[in-house]
Amino acid sequence: MSRLTRRTFLAGATAGAAALTIRAPYVHAQKRGGTMRFIAHADLKVLDPIWTTAYITRNHGYLIYDTLFGTDEKDQAKPQMVDKWSVSQDGKKWTFTLRDGLKWHDGKPVTSEDCTESIKRWTKRDPFGKLLAAHTAKLAPVDRKSFALDLSERFGPVLEALGKPSSNVPFIMPAHVAATPDTEQIKEFIGSGPFRFVKDEWQPGNQVVYVKNADYVPRKEAPSGSTGGKVVHLDKVIWRYIPDATTASAALERNEVDWWENPPVDFIPRVEQNPALTAFVFDPRGQQGWLRPNHLHPPFNNKKARQALVHMMDQTKYLQAAVGVPKFFQSCSAVFLCGGPYESKVGAEGLAKQDLARARQLVKESGYDGRPVVVLQVTDIQALSAVALVTRELLQQVGFNVDIQAVDWSTNLARRAKKEPPAQGGWNIIHTWWTGADVANPAVHAGVSGAGGSAWFGWPENGQIEKLRLDWVRATDTGKQKQIAEEIQRLVLDEVLYVPWGQWTLPFAFNKKVQGVLRFPAPLFWNVTIG
Repeated sequence: MSRLTRRTFLAGATAGAAALTIRAPYVHAQKRGGTMRFIAHADLKVLDPIWTTAYITRNHGYLIYDTLFGTDEKDQAKPQMVDKWSVSQDGKKWTFTLRDGLKWHDGKPVTSEDCTESIKRWTKRDPFGKLLAAHTAKLAPVDRKSFALDLSERFGPVLEALGKPSSNVPFIMPAHVAATPDTEQIKEFIGSGPFRFVKDEWQPGNQVVYVKNADYVPRKEAPSGSTGGKVVHLDKVIWRYIPDATTASAALERNEVDWWENPPVDFIPRVEQNPALTAFVFDPRGQQGWLRPNHLHPPFNNKKARQALVHMMDQTKYLQAAVGVPKFFQSCSAVFLCGGPYESKVGAEGLAKQDLARARQLVKESGYDGRPVVVLQVTDIQALSAVALVTRELLQQVGFNVDIQAVDWSTNLARRAKKEPPAQGGWNIIHTWWTGADVANPAVHAGVSGAGGSAWFGWPENGQIEKLRLDWVRATDTGKQKQIAEEIQRLVLDEVLYVPWGQWTLPFAFNKKVQGVLRFPAPLFWNVTIG
């Protein structure tokens, strides 16, 4: 199969990029060796990129694991671990054969069973994976290098699912590791990717260390996004955890680090004024901020209490607190991104203008009894810390009693998974953000899943939305897909699965000696050199 059969699936991921012309500031250099010193946006404590959607863990996954397919900088799905594949005329039987030279970090060969077990575990956690699983009759090895996917009915975006670029990424793990229940975290961290994780040098709260995997066999193609030749020029990558932005900025200026992920935007003018440094936006689609209520417990198990969150929302206030520089942000009430093909105002009237009086009325009608609303405040990510304070202020203005609880990002990841009542260690409201690739359409958007106990944290249940998501995947007409996406948006904002608090772009900061960084939603470390 020489080229992929394209559907409208990736339109949601490409439209934002197509609307902007971006110029890569780096050219590939062949200087080899050296250590990349990288300031990560959070502390890495969770190492299982299937168990969590956290981007810090996704980024970790891209260093040590590989994928069957990847996504290039034009959002095209292309083979990575796969050498060749075929599909039957009716579109129901897919066969994949692995390329030669694939080895685990312990030297054992990668087999087709490793791939099938990894895909099965991924489909239990990821919203797109669940849609694929709903269309799957059988997934099993054919021989040691080939496996077959038999569909119960046609599912157009098979390759896009297997090449999904962001959380959860369908990383391939050894079969015995992938056999870990999806509700538990893996305990072995053996990949087949271009870097090895040095567990003995992992110091939570301080650093993570990766070294070049000398046994990795890159593809022959030029690198693009997570596709093509993953040629490693660096000897080592050291992630540093420096939560204080002023300290991180000083470390970059003193040449103590080379690359700063997700610096607060108000530091960017300082970076741009330094002749040794540069800043660049690698994902022009931007990020979408979320306020996510917990549907399991009072008060937000009541629809009217959740609707009060919509009417209290002032996106400009949130964006000014979180981002601060107007040229990098915009108010946006579209569930599937402003600038994308599924941008819509359907059902978004409540977000268009703040109405505190209406919010107060809804709180009263909900029967709210005054119990504390537990809001988690992530203190080591400046943007999330700031928006939690805005949420507290607005909740109090509309009549809620607020208990704001300070946690670091890693603690937040563990805490948000708790289904216990807030008084027993659970929560009522969390805040997060998602890159454009993860919210571009109904298949990938975790926030619009109404799958109840298996939905993303907050656990909303809505069978109508789940049916519409299946209808969207099966639709072949772009007009019909647009119509279905609008109906999903209407229901999501009416049932208040989450509340968007705006859209913004996120620059990275670099020392100019860093070369070869690839455009992609996640930071990638192959192809990179230090001049």
